[in-house]
This record gives sequence, structure tokens and C-alpha cells, in this order.
Amino acid sequence: MRQRLGFAQAIMENPDLLILDEPMNGLDKDGVGEMRKYLLDLKALGKTILNASHSAEDIDVLCDSVMEMDKGRMGKIR
Repeated sequence: MRQRLGFAQAIMENPDLLILDEPMNGLDKDGVGEMRKYLLDLKALGKTILNASHSAEDIDVLCDSVMEMDKGRMGKIR
């Protein structure tokens, strides 16, 4: 529930830029599906979402541009 509460606080002011760190961490299967749908809806509205995640599936589903940090250096994956 903390993860959902934190997300609710982040979107409460309807920001144009949303910065998330592991937003799916600690969510059950249904929660992950709901969160993905909501993030995709925000993306469709033109919101910019910066998502730090270790989940390859989340990255594939949600991200247009993917960067990876390796030994302190950023590199573009796609």
C-alpha cells in the first residue's frame, strides 16, 4: 500500500514530468497491471515519465527511450 500511496502523492498535482524509482516494487500481479495501465494512460496524455527500474519487462512495456548506467556511465540502449 505504501507504493500505491507514494504514486498517488506523485500524481496528485498532475505534473508534466513524473520521476519514478522502481514503481512496481512490492506490488502484486494485479497492482503491477493497474500501475502499467495508468502509466501508459499518462504517457498517452503527453506526460514525460522518467522510470528507474531493474525489470526488463517494465522497461519493454513502458519506455520509448532506454538508457543504462554501467560503471558510472550512461549509454543509450534504444
